[in-house]
Amino acid sequence: MDGAGPALIENFEADAAAPSPRLDFEALFGALPSPYMVLDRQLNYVAVNDAYVEATGRSREGLIGGAIFDLFPNDGESGALLRASFERVLKTGRPDSIAYIPYPIAAPTGALEMRYWSAVHTPLKDAQGKVAFIVQNTVDVTELRRLKDIAYGPAGQPRASAAQLLLRAQEVQAANASLIDETNQLRDLFMQAPGFMAVLTGRDLTFQFVNSAYLQLIGHRQVIGRTVLEALPEVRAQGFVELLSDVMSTRQPYVGRAMGVRLQRTPDGPPQERFVDFIYQPILDPAGEATGVFVEGYDVTDRVRAEAQQKLLVDELNHRVKNTLATVQAIAAHTLRGYPDPKGFREQFESRLMALSGTHDLLTATSWRSACLKDVLLAELKPHGEGRYELDGADVNLSPNEALTLGLVFHELATNAAKYGALSAPGGKVRVAWRVTRECGQPRLALTWTEAGGPPVDPPKRKGFGSRLIERTLRGDIQGGASLDFAPSGLTCRLEAPLRAAD
Repeated sequence: MDGAGPALIENFEADAAAPSPRLDFEALFGALPSPYMVLDRQLNYVAVNDAYVEATGRSREGLIGGAIFDLFPNDGESGALLRASFERVLKTGRPDSIAYIPYPIAAPTGALEMRYWSAVHTPLKDAQGKVAFIVQNTVDVTELRRLKDIAYGPAGQPRASAAQLLLRAQEVQAANASLIDETNQLRDLFMQAPGFMAVLTGRDLTFQFVNSAYLQLIGHRQVIGRTVLEALPEVRAQGFVELLSDVMSTRQPYVGRAMGVRLQRTPDGPPQERFVDFIYQPILDPAGEATGVFVEGYDVTDRVRAEAQQKLLVDELNHRVKNTLATVQAIAAHTLRGYPDPKGFREQFESRLMALSGTHDLLTATSWRSACLKDVLLAELKPHGEGRYELDGADVNLSPNEALTLGLVFHELATNAAKYGALSAPGGKVRVAWRVTRECGQPRLALTWTEAGGPPVDPPKRKGFGSRLIERTLRGDIQGGASLDFAPSGLTCRLEAPLRAAD
């Protein structure tokens, strides 16, 4: 013995140093003593072992590529039981067993022979965690069934343990079918719930279940069996994993309200911001220890964005109302200085308010986004009749503030023309031309108002109220400017202003 020891050790070390033989899984599959076969998602055969070929009495060539229910048709209860088991594996990604199922197989003579089986269906998943194939391992329990038939006497009392075992298998199978129906109902309710739900297990927070709403939230990624960080790597720096860990440690729920989360909802797309109401509820075992977290909540992105838009609109409305009141106050003050008598004040004040109202109508038609310069001019010139004016210029969009300011300016010019200028005489005419220039990248409006055909103009000895209103309104409201030329042939007004909406 002592002399043999070193030799044995030497031989062992030599064998250990030699490369290990490669395991031939195909040969292993074929040599398994129990029947095995592999189906794809369409329930077509892709592989069978020798034991399966022998059990079914079919050739391998006659099986591969064929559909199982075409090759072994069964429209009865057994066929429905087998199909339901396959569907559960495809739907849940979990193994499924049938303790006892009668299923006829063609005998060598060609006649159908009733056989009894016990089957286990195991999913094979792809890299994304989706079931790609189903492996079936069957055990033929026909002999047990025959023993049961032999074991029962006329009194119906079992006299053999094998028969008792078979009866027990049938009872378990019936109980399992009832439990499966209840489980499927609960699972359907879980999957169809309007709020998103997920069950995370273990300290590493592995996805155990997710429903359809959760899959929709995360872009229908395959997450079952993966940890949160593996399945949703973009949330690593957003604090949610820490919240989940705290729930596990403290065994206390966490409630989030309208919390923002950035999720990559398409494979190659950028993360999208969503807002969620949710609760992280710890899952406790009988000893009170946290074994996982139940996640439940709602995607409230539309509500959050609607509330933000509503607040923006309220703030904008508040701003515009204040501006309008300030404009009305300025109009009243200027009109009062120019017309101290009540009648004159009322007429001018009302006409200016109507001009302001007309511009408001134009802005309301575009939800207060902008107004067209030509429309603002037409609101003041159209009442004086077609053919009394000429407009020359491209379409220019004005911001609300620009539209209101220029509307008042054009109202003053049109009112002056109707009282003293071109529009006060039958043959008089107003021509308005404009263009947009750029100064240091900033668009600017250059507009010229020219009157012709009216009575001779008598230049004023001092700057009148209308002139002061035009200059102050342009300068104070939109940082613009104006110059008035009272030539004998007619008034010419040149104004310029920066444009915010022309981009």
